[in-house]
Amino acid sequence: MELRYINNSYQFLTKAIYHEAIQQLQNHNNKRKLSQSALETLAIIAYRQPITKLKVEQIRGVSCDYSIQRLLEKKLIKIAGKADTIGKPLLYATSQQFMDHFGINGVRDLPQLKDIVTEDNAIGETNE
Repeated sequence: MELRYINNSYQFLTKAIYHEAIQQLQNHNNKRKLSQSALETLAIIAYRQPITKLKVEQIRGVSCDYSIQRLLEKKLIKIAGKADTIGKPLLYATSQQFMDHFGINGVRDLPQLKDIVTEDNAIGETNE
């Protein structure tokens, strides 16, 4: 065991060298992985939270009812309240379980685009 600071609190966790053995021993209630659409929906919610389902659908360009339902079932997102607009739509945000799963303290710890994109991805430049 080791003491780690995650999500503004201290937690006792197993050491990384034992993760594989413990993972084999755990019973997973839901072994299916998240679909690509669910991952996209989760990323939008994580970076734009709190956000309504309508805004997520506008960004993705498709309906995301199923993806949001799956994310709620897996407790990766939560209902963060209601928007002060017509119809009072629900607002979604990432949950404590999301933070724990990814080992981050808060939204500010999510990787930024500048951290992901490298200069090697530039189009039209020549190296001489």
